Amino acid sequence: MQTQKPSVSLIRATSYQREALRESLATLLEPLGGMAAFVKPGQRVLLKPNLLTGSRPTKECTTRAELVYAVAQMVIDAGGQPFLGDSPAFGSAKGVAIANGYQSLIQELNLPIIDFHGKRYQTVSENFNHLLLSKEAIEADVIINLPKVKSHMQLTLTLGVKNLFGCVPGKMKAWWHMEAGKDANRFGEMLVETARAINPDLTILDGIIGHEGNGPSGGEPRPLGILAAASDVFALDRAMVEILNVPPHQVPTVAASQRLGVCPELADIEFPNLHPDLLKIDDWQLPDKLMPIDFAMPRVIKSTFKHFYIRFIKEPMSAYGRQ
Repeated sequence: MQTQKPSVSLIRATSYQREALRESLATLLEPLGGMAAFVKPGQRVLLKPNLLTGSRPTKECTTRAELVYAVAQMVIDAGGQPFLGDSPAFGSAKGVAIANGYQSLIQELNLPIIDFHGKRYQTVSENFNHLLLSKEAIEADVIINLPKVKSHMQLTLTLGVKNLFGCVPGKMKAWWHMEAGKDANRFGEMLVETARAINPDLTILDGIIGHEGNGPSGGEPRPLGILAAASDVFALDRAMVEILNVPPHQVPTVAASQRLGVCPELADIEFPNLHPDLLKIDDWQLPDKLMPIDFAMPRVIKSTFKHFYIRFIKEPMSAYGRQ
């Protein structure tokens, strides 16, 4: 039986200005059926941006608030009920969002922001059938994944699949680094199985301005002028490594998705707008050097302490100062 090819929509986009961005998103989603193809009236829609950190708000470490605002508006127009969720490395989802300019969109759209809480869910993989995943993500009617294009000092690149690791709640991410990080192949497969379990309905990638070099937070902004969208997150990531001219085997998430047979070949992907060949760049900066994926116990303890300090001491004090 013939199966339909996955489709990845790629367009050029250079502005985060509201009207221009809304028009770009309409063009991006049109060949996929528009937002109405993914969101039905009354459905609860999780928007999952990259809310890594609040410490470098001008360095494009997180998904732009303007993109989240435009997508949330499109969800509302389709009759959906959007809410925002993530599990940042340090601090709360709301604290990181506000530090990165989300306050006005939260207020204007009355957009709830939640921190993820964990529950164990069965996966299709015997090796990772004990994944602790976000209850709020699994129970949402629709998941829209909103990653940022970033270089990454441990995983080469952050794209759609890696962004879904944010659906592993709290400090479980650090424990996974310790448990599976000694083997890059195993860690990549864990990220792929997490993405398969979360199974986002739609991924819209923020590549208008990326973050290159020593990411995920220590690099610098880089204008790319790209928006990408797909219902198949693995196909989207495969297209993006082609655009960035990074061999798939160098990106553990893409390599793992290929080994596990969930990543289509480039020739098997439909590109209804632009083909990756038309968007290719040759000088995207990867990290100066890659760091080990695994976290030793002292690092896990230090990371956990920092997370709770920011969330329960620093963020409340900052909020008090804004009164």
